[in-house]
Amino acid sequence: MTGITLLLIALFAAVAFGLVWQRRQGTVRSTGGTTAVVTDQRRLLLEAAGVGPASPEHPRRATVLHFSADWCGPCAAVRRVVGQVVADLAGEPEPPVEVEVNIDEYPALAKELGVLSLPTTFILDADLQQRFRVSGVPAATNLRAALEPLTRPPASNS
Repeated sequence: MTGITLLLIALFAAVAFGLVWQRRQGTVRSTGGTTAVVTDQRRLLLEAAGVGPASPEHPRRATVLHFSADWCGPCAAVRRVVGQVVADLAGEPEPPVEVEVNIDEYPALAKELGVLSLPTTFILDADLQQRFRVSGVPAATNLRAALEPLTRPPASNS
């Protein structure tokens, strides 16, 4: 009888964990990155991966940074969703840019950002602050809703 009880407890715990994990997949979660300081190390790792430095000719914009790998099946779906959303927002005053990073080529950046599974997507603002994080394949409407406020210039107080 004790064995069956332990088995039921383990089964319940596994189902609860699975439901929580499944519910978080594809959800665009705010990371509250507006107050954190972007370290020089993080900035260098991001720039090495293709999140370009800002210049007067090419101001930095909001960036959709997604980690992938050749062996990752769902990463192709992320590529399609992110590509479509970025294309849809191309007409905005400050359109976002997309940067896809192979986790096998940039493990230090993945470690710096705490990437534990693929696919993982980040939305960075123009100052490289992490604003949102997505584990799994994001829903296009949620990704667009997170990006739209970052594609417009801040209102001036004059």
